[in-house]
Amino acid sequence: MSTSGFRIGQGFDVHAFGEGDHVMLGGVRVPHARGIVAHSDGDVVLHALCDAMLGALALGDIGRHFPPSDPQWKGADSRAFVRHCDHLVRNLGWKVGNADITVICERPKVGPHADEMRRLIAFDLGIDIGDVSVKATTTEKLGFTGRGEGIAAQAACLLVRA
Repeated sequence: MSTSGFRIGQGFDVHAFGEGDHVMLGGVRVPHARGIVAHSDGDVVLHALCDAMLGALALGDIGRHFPPSDPQWKGADSRAFVRHCDHLVRNLGWKVGNADITVICERPKVGPHADEMRRLIAFDLGIDIGDVSVKATTTEKLGFTGRGEGIAAQAACLLVRA
């Protein structure tokens, strides 16, 4: 394992829209005309964050730790994934220093829910809300997110020695 005092990870996740009346984003139930097609709750924010945390320590990806082929993860709350990843990170002597997450979609609007997402993520990681950024962008109606076919998120995180 690295002898430096920090590690950087990045993550990305995408899910298609399907039947439903909400999407889970950063642990928040966000009303929407569509739902998410996913094995778990399909929270792209938290899935991207998990991949960033795992990647920073070369621990594989979210699919390795929570395989969609495993029925125990059917409909699972992705906040449990974040807490599990945080446990792995801390057991190796690290903690999240900060996380920066971008949601990529035309809809739903993320801004009204971003502070609650930040609060929940900070709580689950045991860090200050000021160390968590959640923002959104569109693709100017281009690609699958622009056509409203799905939603994506990317995350970066800095791990520091605990």
